[in-house]
Amino acid sequence: MRDVLTFILAGGRGERLDPLTRDRTKPAVPFGGVYRIIDFTLSNCVNSGLRRIFVLTQYKSFSLQKHILGGWDVVSSQLGEFIDVVPAQQRISDDWYRGTADAIYQNIYTFQDLDPKQILILAGDHVYKMNYEKMIAYHKEKNADLTVACVPMPKETAKDFGVIEVDAQNRVLGFQEKPQEPKTIPGNPTRVLASMGIYVFNKDVLVRELEIDNQKAFSQHDFGRNVIPQMVKKNCNIYTYNFMDEKGSPLYWRDIGTRDAYYQSNMDLLKEKPDFNLYDRAWPMRNYQEPYPPIRIVNTTQGTGHVVNSMVSGGCVIEGALIDHSILSPGVKVKSGAEIKDSVIMESVTIGENAKIKNAIIDKEVIIPANSQIGYNLELDRERFVLTTSGIVIVPKRTSISR
Repeated sequence: MRDVLTFILAGGRGERLDPLTRDRTKPAVPFGGVYRIIDFTLSNCVNSGLRRIFVLTQYKSFSLQKHILGGWDVVSSQLGEFIDVVPAQQRISDDWYRGTADAIYQNIYTFQDLDPKQILILAGDHVYKMNYEKMIAYHKEKNADLTVACVPMPKETAKDFGVIEVDAQNRVLGFQEKPQEPKTIPGNPTRVLASMGIYVFNKDVLVRELEIDNQKAFSQHDFGRNVIPQMVKKNCNIYTYNFMDEKGSPLYWRDIGTRDAYYQSNMDLLKEKPDFNLYDRAWPMRNYQEPYPPIRIVNTTQGTGHVVNSMVSGGCVIEGALIDHSILSPGVKVKSGAEIKDSVIMESVTIGENAKIKNAIIDKEVIIPANSQIGYNLELDRERFVLTTSGIVIVPKRTSISR
């Protein structure tokens, strides 16, 4: 894996995740109590033996940079390993990154310094476990110019993804961006191959194709919309690597692209047998955590501290309150008589006495006054906060809530 150079694209605005992305880039959004979304991609890299990684940032990247510098010093510079945060630098022109392909093109100078044979390009805003070493081995076996990771999806979801058209040997014949009438998997008219935004390129091929794309005045400089279609037209050797288990079933992968997708992916962690297992010591999900004290659950004269089917992070204090099917991030304080149901509570939130919260996402450092209710009167909540399409209430970071 020493011949592989990895780029993680982590500069997305994540506008459909607003208000969670008002103060941070999408890969820096907290997830699952103690993680940031980018932790899953970085964990996959380290677990796969990839130790030469550039994280490309652009939009509101301070918290992401702080997170990586504070918690991802797990590689050895003496062995030529690194996880480096690279902000947009306008090295080639006055433009910031114009698309996924342009982000790599503007950092093409790193190829000369490190001379890799393959370039692995990843997104920093997906939740999944993947051994990239297997994909790279497949890429070499096929003698491919480009290999695209794909996951089978129901045909009706195609409008949300880039869809890859393949032949029976998984060679790429075309690419459709969020099509209404998608090309389906050969022999399976109910499923499509959705691109995961994961690419393995031979270095020389990538340099050539990026140079061509950069000369096109009307290009969006995007791998899916521009670079892959131009390679298909030239009959380049492109294959898909299908993200499935030994039985041919799709493995867990979620693009946290919308507020409802974010909420549901958190709730997926609370299933009796979750599809995405955070407790697999053979494939640890690393993160950065401050040294919080242990969780404290106490009874009070008003009630019994009670936690049901939930995930509670370090430093939380639950005083005579009910936590039901919810995720609490570090440092959350829940006062006597309060109830939290089906919700995601982020770091350092305080929930007052007898407050009731359900079907909600409460961002960091919010103080919920005593006797408040969130998620019970959606018309009132819509006037004060943000509601998702399915009716999940989002309280933005540091929101001041009146009694």
